[in-house]
Amino acid sequence: MPAGAIQDFTRGSLFKPMLRFAVPFMLSNAFQVLYSMVDMLVLGRYVGKSAIASVMSGGFMVMFLMMIGLGISTGGQVLVSQLIGKGEKHQLKSAISTLTGMNLIAAVILSAASVMLAPWLLKLVNTPENAWQETLDYLQICGGGLIFIYIYNVVSAVLRGVGDSVRPFIFIVVSAVLNVLLDLLFVAVFHWGVAGAAAATVISQAAAVFMAIYYMYRQRQVFDLQFNWQLLSCNPAMLKVLIKLGVPFAVRFGAINISMIFVVALINRLGVEAAAAFGIALRLDELANKISQGVMMAVSTIVGQNIGAGNIDRVRKGVYYAWGICGGFFLIFGLVMYFFPRGMFSIFTDDPSVLDLAPVIVGGLLLHYPALLIMKGTNGFVQGIGNAVFGLIIALLDGFVCRIFFSWFFGIYLQMGLFGLVLGYALATYSTALPNLFYFLFVPWHKRQTVI
Repeated sequence: MPAGAIQDFTRGSLFKPMLRFAVPFMLSNAFQVLYSMVDMLVLGRYVGKSAIASVMSGGFMVMFLMMIGLGISTGGQVLVSQLIGKGEKHQLKSAISTLTGMNLIAAVILSAASVMLAPWLLKLVNTPENAWQETLDYLQICGGGLIFIYIYNVVSAVLRGVGDSVRPFIFIVVSAVLNVLLDLLFVAVFHWGVAGAAAATVISQAAAVFMAIYYMYRQRQVFDLQFNWQLLSCNPAMLKVLIKLGVPFAVRFGAINISMIFVVALINRLGVEAAAAFGIALRLDELANKISQGVMMAVSTIVGQNIGAGNIDRVRKGVYYAWGICGGFFLIFGLVMYFFPRGMFSIFTDDPSVLDLAPVIVGGLLLHYPALLIMKGTNGFVQGIGNAVFGLIIALLDGFVCRIFFSWFFGIYLQMGLFGLVLGYALATYSTALPNLFYFLFVPWHKRQTVI
């Protein structure tokens, strides 16, 4: 078994192993954001602001479809980490095969839906007419390639669950570099526009999948896997657990992205400049969010293993350490965004009508950073203990109630325009952060049973 294939966080010092475990996740997520940022940067420089608006609108719908698979895989990560903590490694084979089958079925269904329903979805979000065809191309190409990201999510979830963050980092780095090269080739040289950027994304995701599958094949004895049709076999007990965990996680992640689609539809009404500026802001915000989410992934695994082993104090320490690590990161990133909004936006475009909106949008977005800080510890905690239902309820409050209502209230009802829409989006984050914080501090969660 290679060093680091399965890592035990239930004993010994915690902070340094947690940091070593989290850093590759943080870097992996940074490179994943690079996918979308490079798409937007190259398109902004070589095509124009309509292409940026297309990636923003189409990207959110693709992200919604991806989040469903990520939810199922997150349930798999919780299951795997708790099996490790309970010392039941012999059940990994059944967990992995059941998770793989579930994700493949979901990928086929959603890929077909994204291609066939794309025109209807574009109408739903008020896609600007001058960005219609480009958005359609992006949605259909990226949506059609969902199977690659779904399979990758399975492998990544399993590796996270057993405490391996290095291999996913390697896969993502190679994939991100390939994405950059293909973006430049397809958009800057071949002039394929948004369709070229979408194709570059799908091909680079496919490369990550092939590397991940090859690694799992090399380590098949560690995980007791047989690379044949048995890999898709369904264990009823595991299926029950994955449905119990994965479906609420999938609905939870999907609900938040549905609310984002609603916000995008409102912003699209303001024109292509507002759509492009909001798209750039969210890419920058996503960079901060995703990098710090690497800490959340580490917390989820650490909490899962220690809940399985009954080490409650180590669960609390994991959350406290996450807050400390993320606090410094958000402070630095927030200061850069606050003092240099136009400079950050100018990385993607030199259009003055878009750059003029940078301070307006950043002023609203920065208000949700304290909430994001709280969530990086508590979201990983809620996932790790396997309380998917609580996470689902809070996500529905965030997405379907607060995010939609606040955006409409400030942006439309109070007629605060673009700033009001962004302000509502930012304030809704507290509807997740504060209940999670209360649950962690005051609810006797340590009495919960493990998921299996």
